[in-house]
Amino acid sequence: MEQDQSTEPKNNNRVLLIVALILVLLGINGVLFYMNQQKGKQNEQLTADIKVKDAKLEEQIKQYEALKADFERQSQEVQGMGLANDSLEAKIASINADLLKLRSFKAGSFSIAEQRRFKQRAANFESQLRKKDEEIAQLKSDNEALYTETNTLKERQNRLTDTITTVVRSNQELTEKVNIASRLQAENIRVGVINARNKEKDDDDNEFKAKRVEKVKVTFNLARNDVSPKETKEIMMRLIEPDGAALYNLSTGGGTFMIDGSEAFYTAKQDIVFDNTRQPVQFLYAKGAPYKTGLHTVELYSGGVMIGKSTFTLK
Repeated sequence: MEQDQSTEPKNNNRVLLIVALILVLLGINGVLFYMNQQKGKQNEQLTADIKVKDAKLEEQIKQYEALKADFERQSQEVQGMGLANDSLEAKIASINADLLKLRSFKAGSFSIAEQRRFKQRAANFESQLRKKDEEIAQLKSDNEALYTETNTLKERQNRLTDTITTVVRSNQELTEKVNIASRLQAENIRVGVINARNKEKDDDDNEFKAKRVEKVKVTFNLARNDVSPKETKEIMMRLIEPDGAALYNLSTGGGTFMIDGSEAFYTAKQDIVFDNTRQPVQFLYAKGAPYKTGLHTVELYSGGVMIGKSTFTLK
């Protein structure tokens, strides 16, 4: 009995020890389970934080890409208006540098401080972008107004030019008409000859013997002309022989003048003060050598224009 009584406490102690160990193990397992749960929650939170940071980073990258596109659009608009776009090119370069920095961040490394910094820079860029859009809009409006004003001025100038051209053409036509109307005309042209005895002979048929001709006498009247100014007029006579050559001798008053842009010889010349009274004019020409037989022509000019013509025959 005594042996059984001494064995019983030992068994009780062993049971208690085993229970204690079990309780300890259960406590340890509970602690480990709790720690694992906390670590899991931390990992989940960390993963969530990384996703948020990556989303912020992606959002920021898209914002900078949109800003770059808008500044490039502004640069093209400004360049299209023929203006310098150096400041815009500098902003585009700055945005490209920021994009390069943003894309270099590793997963979850986009810190709150970096987020704030790039967000503030983006806000500054957006402010500059809006201000530049307003400037470009104003420039376009000014250019359109200037274009409209320029077109209006061009239209006025064209109309003025057309009017001036019409007036000039009308003046030219009027001047030509006045010049034509003011041309002198020789009327009643008569040709006579004077022999060596200084006797004059007329013939209604204008036919004379060549060997008896010492001088040729041409008379005519200047017809009335109310348009032509009363002033000194230069009148040339051309005495053309049968072979078509005009008699010309400097010593007897001959010379050259222009007819329709070409130089021609004249036989004699006079300066007459035109007074619009049908005044008579006379040319007396001595060749100083025998005259050729055949048809001779007398042409009268004033101002480079023929004002009369007649013929006579020497036999």
